Amino acid sequence: MATYLGIESSCDETAAAVVKDGRVLLASRLISQTDLHQQFGGVVPEVAARSHVNAINQLVEEVLQEAKVSPKDLGGIACTQGPGLIGTLLVGLSCAKALAWSWDLPLVTVDHLMAHVCANFINTELEPPFIALLVSGGHTQIIHFENYREGKILGQTLDDAAGEAYDKVARLLGLGYPGGPIVDRMAKTGNPLSFKFPEGQVDGLDFSFSGLKTAVLRTVQKLTPPLPQADLAAAFQDAVVRVLVKKTIAAQEKTNAKCIVLAGGVAANSELRSRMKEQSPVPVYFPSPSLCTDNAAMVAAAAHFCGQPAAFNIGVYSRQR
Repeated sequence: MATYLGIESSCDETAAAVVKDGRVLLASRLISQTDLHQQFGGVVPEVAARSHVNAINQLVEEVLQEAKVSPKDLGGIACTQGPGLIGTLLVGLSCAKALAWSWDLPLVTVDHLMAHVCANFINTELEPPFIALLVSGGHTQIIHFENYREGKILGQTLDDAAGEAYDKVARLLGLGYPGGPIVDRMAKTGNPLSFKFPEGQVDGLDFSFSGLKTAVLRTVQKLTPPLPQADLAAAFQDAVVRVLVKKTIAAQEKTNAKCIVLAGGVAANSELRSRMKEQSPVPVYFPSPSLCTDNAAMVAAAAHFCGQPAAFNIGVYSRQR
């Protein structure tokens, strides 16, 4: 049992949090860079790294005060090692190393994708085995977890990730960045039956979203402005959610897992959460929306359940291992 200070800086969210025993959230703070990168239509790594440097020390101080803990109350300093942007990851790792060294505490590094899954342990009694649907801007995977530390990938995208497809379609429809939340809100007022977009025809539990993205593009090119943005968003979202739910439930039936968990930024999608809960034959867990996107609470939780004690010469990695 331990209380961890978590630090997250893998992309464009600077975050710090304190979590006790992997499940009790004592404090969490986050500074989003969305407005900063909106003008570029995506994250600029060097800009993101500089912003992390400016924000991280203040956030750490704030969460420790809010959690009412001091360094002597902590069991370790946790941070994201990867995958992510190298420059931004190094900011968080450097901060964690400095704090661990100066406070004589263990340095614990965690995998960013595992951390997203571990967000489901916060404020719940969830235990393995379970099927996890990890859906984000960079990853779409179905993973079978038989224990806390290891998962077996049963299926994954062969091209675009679901979140990446959301961003690209949002750009096609002139909705802005980031695409996921905007398309989700727009879809609520649209008719998903107005357009029929195809599911990616991939065998087994793998996914493909590039064809769906192309289908939306070709439809938009044939339409006369102004575009029926809400209907297009609803039809696109229906196609994405339909295949995510179908294949995740198929994985649950194949493994006989006792529950399903959603993880990653797209796990905040209202239609995905609603439809998975309605159609799943087993209980479904998903984090609060604030814990679906990148945050430090999931990092601190992951440190408790599956983190690795690290040497001070450790580095970061950009791609999934």
